Amino acid sequence: MTRFWCESAWVDGAVAAGVLLTADETGTLTAVETGIDSAPGDAEVVPGLTLPGGVNAHSHAFHRILRGRTHGDGGTFWTWREVMYAVAGRLDPQRYAAVARAVFAEMLAGGYTSVGEFHYVHHAPGGTPYPEAHAMERALARAAASAGIRVRLLDTCYLTGGIGTELSDEQARFGDGTIEGYLDRHARLESDFATEFPVGAAGESFVTVGAAIHSVRAVPAADLPRFSEITGPLHVHLSEQPAENEASLAAYGMSPTQVLARAGVVTDSLSPVHATHLSDEDIATLGQGATTIVMCPCTEADLADGIGPARELAEAGATIALGSDQHVVLDALRETQGLEAGERLRSGERGRFSPAELIAALTTGGARSLDLPVGQLVVGKACDFIAVRTDSMRTFGSLGEQVVLSATAADIHTTVSGGIVRIRDGVHTELGPIPDLFAEAFAALDMDRGHPAAEAV
Repeated sequence: MTRFWCESAWVDGAVAAGVLLTADETGTLTAVETGIDSAPGDAEVVPGLTLPGGVNAHSHAFHRILRGRTHGDGGTFWTWREVMYAVAGRLDPQRYAAVARAVFAEMLAGGYTSVGEFHYVHHAPGGTPYPEAHAMERALARAAASAGIRVRLLDTCYLTGGIGTELSDEQARFGDGTIEGYLDRHARLESDFATEFPVGAAGESFVTVGAAIHSVRAVPAADLPRFSEITGPLHVHLSEQPAENEASLAAYGMSPTQVLARAGVVTDSLSPVHATHLSDEDIATLGQGATTIVMCPCTEADLADGIGPARELAEAGATIALGSDQHVVLDALRETQGLEAGERLRSGERGRFSPAELIAALTTGGARSLDLPVGQLVVGKACDFIAVRTDSMRTFGSLGEQVVLSATAADIHTTVSGGIVRIRDGVHTELGPIPDLFAEAFAALDMDRGHPAAEAV
């Protein structure tokens, strides 16, 4: 049994004082008590405001390597993508394990205790499978388990380089040839991972598998109905760029959202990612389907994607979640603030999402998207939380839950997942200083660490 006494915590949709959390040996909460004036002798004292661990519903771990390396000549989403392909070309299972371990450790320090890893680098360059089955997937899963972050590995289908076009040389390792090839590999991945990473109580479920459609550009419309054969979470990149909408309209006579709807996959299991450029009909369709929309505000700003209609989607019936995508920052609080900031810039109004709604997007929204037992400090859920300083130069004077609009990852002093302290003051309790992990990752990739005259890749 492990106990934490929190000075204050987000419980049942409000800030409560003196909260005592008790977790069993599996890392599952067995008691949540409020109004406890002082810490029992066997409880760790947690100052500041404790929030349920953030859920990062959209991640591409290796994209973190591009941070601060693609801005020299401005460029576009499409030129950024070429640099991304170059980085992907350097990955193998051993190198990816080093990269992912550093990224997942930084993610924990940034306020996330769960992640949906949208993974499509399945094979060796050229598309040949590695000798060890699921070698790249295992590299990610083992990295997550070693860091102590809960991961839903979103095994991604990527069959075409664009609508009606073959995969490029850079994309060949992403594909499985046909939809049958993908479904067969996906079924084997689920079976093998169920054995290697058995799912038990909430605290034991650190690695689970889900599915993803890369986009309507990467999976032919005729193949999309086959995803109804897969149970559990299903994610898809949706209308991130106007060019995707234009290509879909030219090929199918309808938007990507309507292509998915016609295929029968717009359900409450679907999580469209970005959903930036939508028509009113698209918004209604996604709301009526009770989908979970994963907004990635910092990435969408970095890539000049645009600002999606989050408020309209929520009012139409969709749930809003958050992701860090390419990890231009790994800061759960900045992503949370970015959701509201985008809405203010788009609408000219403040308070489009209340602090309580922003916390929900960070926690329960992501938990729904990934179908994980997290996101709330309640009995039966995982003992996953972050603790935010309320006396720093950024947060001093903030009232209650409004701290989520003033704090950054620099104010997160403790991160706990599965009842175990993973981060203390920015340092991983088992893996050590996180910059050292990135030094190992860049060395493994044989990439310059960032000298003034360094090339992008």
